[in-house]
Order: sequence, then C-alpha cells, then structure tokens
Amino acid sequence: MTNRRKSARRLTMAVTGVAALLAGSFTMSQANAQSQSFTPDTLSSQAAVELATTLDETLSADTAGTFYDAETETLVVNVTDGSAIAEVQATGAEARVVEHSMTELEAAAGEVEEYAVPGTAWGIDPVANAVKVTVDSTVTGDALTELQDTVADLGGQAVLEQVDGEFSPYIAGGDAIYRSGARCSLGFNVTIGGQRGFLTAGHCGSAGSSWSASSGGSSFGTLSTSVFPGSDYAAGRYSSSISSPSAVNLYNGTARSITGAANPVVGQTVTRSGSTTGVTSGRVTALNVSVTYPQGTVRGTIQTTVCAEPGDSGGALFSGNTAHGLTSGGSGNCSSGGTTFFQPVVAALNAVGATIP
Repeated sequence: MTNRRKSARRLTMAVTGVAALLAGSFTMSQANAQSQSFTPDTLSSQAAVELATTLDETLSADTAGTFYDAETETLVVNVTDGSAIAEVQATGAEARVVEHSMTELEAAAGEVEEYAVPGTAWGIDPVANAVKVTVDSTVTGDALTELQDTVADLGGQAVLEQVDGEFSPYIAGGDAIYRSGARCSLGFNVTIGGQRGFLTAGHCGSAGSSWSASSGGSSFGTLSTSVFPGSDYAAGRYSSSISSPSAVNLYNGTARSITGAANPVVGQTVTRSGSTTGVTSGRVTALNVSVTYPQGTVRGTIQTTVCAEPGDSGGALFSGNTAHGLTSGGSGNCSSGGTTFFQPVVAALNAVGATIP
C-alpha cells in the first residue's frame, strides 16, 4: 500500500465520515422520537435465533447486523436509516441506528483480507458496528504493521485485537473418534440419503479415511466428503451397527437430544462438547468470520469465547436442542480461555445433503 493510496483513502473516508455523522444525528433524532413508547419483546436466546432467522427473510429494510443482548434479553437489529425503525419494532426487536452499513463493512473486510496472514481472523462485529480483526501472537513485524495501518486507515469501520497463542486446527484428533495417528470428536449424527451418517471437522481426515470408536478398534464408518481449508467439515456414513442417536454427550452420564439446526446470533450463549475437555460454554462474538490457519483460510466461521483444545476438533457446538457448529480451531486452552472458531453446521448440512436427525 503506497502512502499516496493511504492518503487518498483517508481523505475519502474523512469526507464520507462527516456526511455519515450528520446523517446519523438526524436519523438518531428520528429514532428517539419513534422509540419513546416502544418496549422490545423479552426473548430467550433460542427465541432470538428464531426471530433473527425470520427477519432475514421478511425485513425489507437494509440492516447492518443483528445481535442478542443477554442483559436485556432482546434482539437488536442495526439499521442505518431511521425510517426502518418502525418495521423492525413491529417484529418485537429493538432497532439501533448505526453509522456503518453492511455494504461498507463488507468492503472494509475485503481490504483487511488483502493483508491477512496465518494467525489472522476477521469478521463483522454487529455490536461494535465494525470489522473485528483478531491476530494471534505469531503475527509480528511488517505483517502486523500492515494490518495495524490498514485498520487505522479504515477508521471506525475496523478494530484490531491481539490474543495469545496460535490459531491452529484442534487436531491431535461429542465422543472421541479415531483414525490412524489422530483423534477428533464426533459432531452430530445425521441422515444422508436415507442412511445413518455423521459430521466432524474436515481437517480431521480426508475422504475415504476410516474411523473407529476406540484407538485401534474396528471401523464404524468412512468419510465420504471432507473439505478443508475453505470450509472445515466432513461427512461420513456408518457401516456398522454402532448406536447413533441424535444427541450430544454432556460428559456427566447424560446426553442432550438434538432435534434441529440453526445459525446462532451474536451475543448468544452456546455450549461445546468435545472428547478432550468435555463440555464448556461461552458466547458468540461474531459470525461469518474468516480465519487463516497455517494450512489455509477457512471462511464463514462462528467466532466464540468457548474454550477448546486439541482433540476437541469436530465436536458439537449447540444450545438447547439445536445444533450450531463443528469445532474447527483457535488459540488458548480451557485453563486460560481463548478464541475458538466453528464451522456452521447449517452450511455443512446443506453442502452434503444431510438432515438432523
């Protein structure tokens, strides 16, 4: 990036930024006037997921992201135009007027991608109304400087966060599943073409690899599809009579029935089950996040504060009876916490033609 290019972009952003602030002041006044008597519906996180899914299909107004406010138990919808407030409120959600549109933020994410290196993750954070750029401890020197300069040039459209550890797929290798030289975790049992099947992470093994329920045990199934990087999912079909209920191991002698799948919302509390660390919970911090591992970039992930460790790969991310994701990778551990990324299970189901249960 040349200094001339940076200067030109700063000037453009400064001018458009003033216009946006002026427009924001006007629409915010409208928002206050229209919202004085409005009380948003109180929703559980599951109800918020259902409403968010419905809004994607029914709202005519352009939105700039949606998130669940756990403190007030309300679904918040970002809009850039005060005229959209009434339509959002009619659904029971709370409208929040923000400065940056989804189009602007997607363009900003594209600029960040130009300078992404292994150890970089980026995605739109609807709470901050900005692109959140996260780098691990391996991103240093000129690479870090380039990202810092890019974020600075984007002004309020992007923020940068540094975290300890290294972003990597959680392979060492629900329940533990094994192949030669690796242990992963089962994600969800599914139905593929009328046959019993299962989902796990794509980086766990290639298509054609056989898996067993114990190290060195007999095979229970073979992966028919494996995608990594780009995405991070794999699907296999059971070839033995092993029990395959539509449930997730809670590692306390019980299991949680899984009856369907949906994308979560930012701010929602979610739970992960994996064969290394058992069951842990945390919060969704961003959706549609791209993360660059040493092996390549995985796009469209769910970013969370849920901890995970090697061997948890492929394990189930869920809330209530709803499947959300497959453990992909991240940094940190379950002693100190960390950042973890999940392959959305809805996208994986659609890609392989599977259903839950």
